[in-house]
Amino acid sequence: MGAVNSQRAVLVADAAIAILAERGMRGLTHRAVDEAAGLPPGSTSNCARTRAALLELTLARLSEREAAALSTVVSALPFGEGGAADLTELLAAFAYAAMTEHRETTVARYELALEASRRPELRRLYDELGRRIREPAVAMLAAAGSPDPVRRGGQMVAYVDGLLFDAVAGAGGVPSPEDLRAACEDLMSLFLRG
Repeated sequence: MGAVNSQRAVLVADAAIAILAERGMRGLTHRAVDEAAGLPPGSTSNCARTRAALLELTLARLSEREAAALSTVVSALPFGEGGAADLTELLAAFAYAAMTEHRETTVARYELALEASRRPELRRLYDELGRRIREPAVAMLAAAGSPDPVRRGGQMVAYVDGLLFDAVAGAGGVPSPEDLRAACEDLMSLFLRG
């Protein structure tokens, strides 16, 4: 599934993301999305006839929202030469935004990740969208001088995912930006060693 193409589809998918974050997968119904989006009954069915189609639409929109959040973080940072310090700042700023300002999107992503573990058709889409995160991570680590950017890129994404999960669903709570930066500095130190 590509971009979410119509304003109605964006409205439906954004309402679905909000429902997933607030009520979980059980709360996600076509009727609930209609109500949350302020649309007439049946509107969500016109956009996404089946539950599978609604989940795919929601996942595609979630990916767009995460990409926009990352782009916002990247544009706000004063990058130097793309080294470890820049990557540390990017990771810490993105993680903090995902835990706070974009918490709803992050929680919805975890709901969809669990659902994708039970639905092969959703798993394929989830994995494809995940590659859109992993590939830039590998490129950034290569630019920063990692001796094994492919392996470390996957590990970096998993590490940040663990930080996010602990902050939004675990017992850890949201760390301060300074604590996140320190954690990311430790990670970069490990990943850039020879």
